Amino acid sequence: MIQGIIPVRMSSTAFEVDFDGTVAIVTGASGTLGSAIVERFRDAGATVCAVDVVTPDEDDSRLDPDEGTHFYEANLTNESEVSDLIEAVVDDHGRVDHLLNVAGTWRGGDPIAETDLETFEFLLDVNLKTAFLASKHALPHLEEQEGAIVSVSARSSLEGGTGDGPYRISKAGIRLLTETLAEENEGTVRANCVMPSVIDTPMNREMMPDADHESWVEPTEIADVMAFLCSDGAAVTSGAAVPVYGEA
Repeated sequence: MIQGIIPVRMSSTAFEVDFDGTVAIVTGASGTLGSAIVERFRDAGATVCAVDVVTPDEDDSRLDPDEGTHFYEANLTNESEVSDLIEAVVDDHGRVDHLLNVAGTWRGGDPIAETDLETFEFLLDVNLKTAFLASKHALPHLEEQEGAIVSVSARSSLEGGTGDGPYRISKAGIRLLTETLAEENEGTVRANCVMPSVIDTPMNREMMPDADHESWVEPTEIADVMAFLCSDGAAVTSGAAVPVYGEA
């Protein structure tokens, strides 16, 4: 088993993956990154189960359901809904091979001494609790297929910072959750995570109009790495935190 932070550079033409006959669950599927991952796995032949609280017909959704994509609405911070979701996917499709924990959000704000508990708990719930619950309930089915979990951490989780401490803490939790899943399921289910820098999304461009957008990482590039980590090409890799920094 390979553990730790592993630098990886690849282009979208560097590899091909074949997920024909497999079933992938993508959480946070209506967002910019989630929808890119849905498309990547669908194009590779997987049956994709796209999960979000934002439905495809809402204005905020970036998801374009197509043949091979099945949408499931669920609040992933609610354990009973997560349990029902996983059972519904298995009932509908018979298996789970890949779990992509993408659901999450960013919040800046105040120093810890001035941060309200509601903000702290919100970020832990959306960024960490969702990945914990999805992993917990998908594991028995992933074990049957010797499948893979790939979660989304963040570059900023590697150190403390000013103004967005709760976000960094929640994303550091993703890395530790990943390492724990890898250790506990060695030889059956592989678990890895990716650590993006700033992702090039419409929301980020709106929030940071004067930033160097060319240095940001594209959602499709992150989707490529996550697909690789679920593929046979990464069969010996588990417990890794993979930087996906773009040109940053």
